Amino acid sequence: MEIELSEDQVLLHKTVRQFAATELRPHGREWDRDGKFPMDVVPKLSSLGLLGLMVPQAYGGAELGMMGAAIAIEAVAWGDGAMALTVASHNSLCIGHILHFASSAQKKRYLPRLASGETLGGWCLTEPSAGSDAAAIRTRAVRKGSVWVLHGSKAFVTQGSIGGVYVVMAVTDPAAGRRGISAFIVDRDSPGLRVGKKEDKFGVRACDTAEVIFEDCEVPADHLIGAEGDGYAQAMATLERGRIGIGAMAVGLGRASLDESIAYASQRKAFGKTLSEHQAVQFMIADMATKIEAARLLCWQAAWMLDSGYGRKATLFSSMAKRFAADTCMEVTTDAVQVFGGYGYIKEYPVEKLMRDAKLYQIYEGTSQIQRLVIARALLDLK
Repeated sequence: MEIELSEDQVLLHKTVRQFAATELRPHGREWDRDGKFPMDVVPKLSSLGLLGLMVPQAYGGAELGMMGAAIAIEAVAWGDGAMALTVASHNSLCIGHILHFASSAQKKRYLPRLASGETLGGWCLTEPSAGSDAAAIRTRAVRKGSVWVLHGSKAFVTQGSIGGVYVVMAVTDPAAGRRGISAFIVDRDSPGLRVGKKEDKFGVRACDTAEVIFEDCEVPADHLIGAEGDGYAQAMATLERGRIGIGAMAVGLGRASLDESIAYASQRKAFGKTLSEHQAVQFMIADMATKIEAARLLCWQAAWMLDSGYGRKATLFSSMAKRFAADTCMEVTTDAVQVFGGYGYIKEYPVEKLMRDAKLYQIYEGTSQIQRLVIARALLDLK
């Protein structure tokens, strides 16, 4: 594995980081306060290719591979956690599912629209009674002539109320368990689809999260992705790739917390010295930086392995990267609040938002506990 980034990758990080510094970071706290996705940022994200990171150029995408996507997502997260989650979920989940499992006709129809930012994508797996236990979903899809009819509801859908295209997992054969789950592309204007409650979240508040409800929702038969019954396997593979993006987000947010801590400690005085002159604070900053670098390298290794076709080992490392980076980000943002002391607990300062945003990474796309389970099973199986 090459540790050193290529010139193009360095330029990519620099370009997206500059964009994040000017277009995202100055507005993040306002967006967080309002809890509403800023639609005017979509054309700006699109102009840098951030909405089609891994989409082939033939479909209008940037075709960066997982490594390039991880670099870009990290830089976006440095600017704002909510926008990073929008970029990552749009690319890794909705687009990722279509990119790897849809037919050529489906890709030709949907990927250009998604990569250009003409529409945003949502991915519908989780339900009120089925989170980590994805095989327990209850949304049904019944074939009736030339259409599938979907009935049920999906929870915590990112881009749920603003998306124009959804990938939806539904049960087509209740007797077959997880092998009876299929995946469908569903347009926002499909008859019977409506948006339910928009969630009022603890963190990443500007990232749109909502319930999507299907009430006898009619979907053309050719919107089935792959073969009937392949949906669960497709979803698990999509999540495996997406976990690297979550890890990259955690690294970017952790780096933002470290930068804020260094800047504050260098000017804040206590007991006649700046905080940065106190060994207790120096040790905290040293540990924060070390953990962030370790998380970044683990994410890069997972991304490189995925791009290089390492298969099951890439799956193992993606879970390792997501678990370690998410837990590291929570630790680092908590330490950042501690460095700021009382001011760290006040909304006037940036680190309380960073800490709130960080918590989601330990939950989203497989909790840290689920990642440990995945890692343990993979290691035992590899023996």
